[in-house]
Amino acid sequence: MTVYWLFYFAIAMLAYTNRLYSKKSPALWYATGLFIILFVAFRYEVGGDWLNYIRHYDKMEGLSLREALLFGDPAHQLLNWLSYKYGLGVYGVNFIYGVIFATGLFLFSRLQPYAWIAVLVSVPYLLTVVVMGYSRQGAAIGLFLIALYYLHHKKFNQYIALVFAATLFHKTALLMLPLGIFIEGKIKWTHLLLVIPVSYGAWDLLFASQQEELWENYVVAQMESQGALIRVMMNFIPAVLLLVYRKEWQRYFDDYLFWLIVALGSFGSLVLVHFASTAVDRIALYFIPLQLVVFARLPLLARRHFSVSAIKTGIIGYYAAVYFVWLFFATHSQYWMPYQNILYNSLFE
Repeated sequence: MTVYWLFYFAIAMLAYTNRLYSKKSPALWYATGLFIILFVAFRYEVGGDWLNYIRHYDKMEGLSLREALLFGDPAHQLLNWLSYKYGLGVYGVNFIYGVIFATGLFLFSRLQPYAWIAVLVSVPYLLTVVVMGYSRQGAAIGLFLIALYYLHHKKFNQYIALVFAATLFHKTALLMLPLGIFIEGKIKWTHLLLVIPVSYGAWDLLFASQQEELWENYVVAQMESQGALIRVMMNFIPAVLLLVYRKEWQRYFDDYLFWLIVALGSFGSLVLVHFASTAVDRIALYFIPLQLVVFARLPLLARRHFSVSAIKTGIIGYYAAVYFVWLFFATHSQYWMPYQNILYNSLFE
């Protein structure tokens, strides 16, 4: 458990000392990115789905690429097939996932006025639980963050391509495809005309043959996720803050409509989680960037009411409490402890 806390408080120090729109020390960013990649890629028996992903890898034995792709989530199966072919183990797959996530996190975070706060907010749940637990969806969220970076720069086609790529890792990412039409404060018909056929094509390719099975498992059968309500509540809080500081948001940033739609999705999740907790829980993971963007902008938005240092301290304390509760009381946190890494183990055997 020590390694989790050391990393969190190291990022907390950077978040507290980070000044408005300060992006200096590229070496520090690269070093942190490398740590995250190694932290994710070479973990050993860490994560609730560790054994499932070992089985995904072992299934590749003796299969042709075409046969491997039939297991679903084609990008995930492709990486497993390549890693098995070249003897890289599950660590080869996790390394790629670590690179994707670290790239997305840093590109997105560095767009924010307090970039290190965005990184800090990601650590307790998005990095630790999602990326190291739900590996495929962690990769999909990493690609979604990269897509948001391009969308910020008004590169809509790249956004569409990256979200489509994310669906190849986890089908649920398809639901984020239409969000891109809201980024400029108004809907562009040219964007809508592109989103509709791409969304339909992706649905037909990835969902059509499984839609009845998915509906039966996630909704009719009432599959439940423990802790789903708490995780949805974590998105609810920044959604409320977005509305509270909407005037300041609109004064400093031009993406209010986009994040308002995400906030409304978070409000909806709070209602629907009681009816289909697992389905809503998995979809709400794509709303986690709302936490990153709201809290990374909060010291700017709320500085007329609170000191910047007080806001930073509050954010650091809040997410430390989140981390503490999850590490000590979450039902499945035992699968993350003790943290083990094959690089560390090989050095000290």
